[in-house]
Amino acid sequence: MTVMRTTAKIDISPCGDAALRVTVDGDDTDVVWAAVHRLAEWLNRGDIHPTVSAVPTYDAVLVEFDPYHTTGDAIMSYIRSWDAAPDVGSAVPSGGIDVPVLFGGDAGPDLEWVAGVVGASVAEVVRLVCAKDHLIRCLGGPAASAMTDGPEFGVPVPRLATPRLRVPPGAISVAGRQAVIGPVAAPSGWRQIGRTPLTILRTDGSDHTGSDAVVPYRPGDRVRFFPVDEGTYAALLGVPMRYRNHG
Repeated sequence: MTVMRTTAKIDISPCGDAALRVTVDGDDTDVVWAAVHRLAEWLNRGDIHPTVSAVPTYDAVLVEFDPYHTTGDAIMSYIRSWDAAPDVGSAVPSGGIDVPVLFGGDAGPDLEWVAGVVGASVAEVVRLVCAKDHLIRCLGGPAASAMTDGPEFGVPVPRLATPRLRVPPGAISVAGRQAVIGPVAAPSGWRQIGRTPLTILRTDGSDHTGSDAVVPYRPGDRVRFFPVDEGTYAALLGVPMRYRNHG
């Protein structure tokens, strides 16, 4: 296979005394996103001493380090040795997760409002949400919320003018052209359209793969939503979220 390469530019800037922001610039947003996550994975391998922590987003990586043992300049020099031209043929590792959702009512108080904004029926909004896999682009706060590409609504969805002080765990919400799965109860200004009965946050320190991750997904994974009724929601309440085809 011939490997195509796309030039990407790195910009590094300080974030206080113990962190750097590394921005990857390029013409293709998907290529940039893949490069960001390749860089974060490379930094998190532990090759740098002392170990740094790299947190990837859409087009940038936050790199935290111990200023008592190294300097920002030293970390910058190391980062600049990384090849920023990503291989298009090497994708970010991906798994699939099926997510049952109770749409509307108390579980999704903004569903009808969203339908009005996008000019569709409630049934059509649910269909669009469930029509495709949603790529997890990054993990956000609080507690590693899954930030995904949104449904094909055609128009961005405005946020709440006044955020709610508490949205329950498992909330499925949309805003702009994105969707989010919230693992824990937290304030939110996103439009809540449903709720999954699955338990997302791992409190025992390990998942079925032996990882110490606090959530059962990572950037690059794809989630597929599907609607359930109240009876099925109750039957699934508390079941751990797992990768598809988990035995």
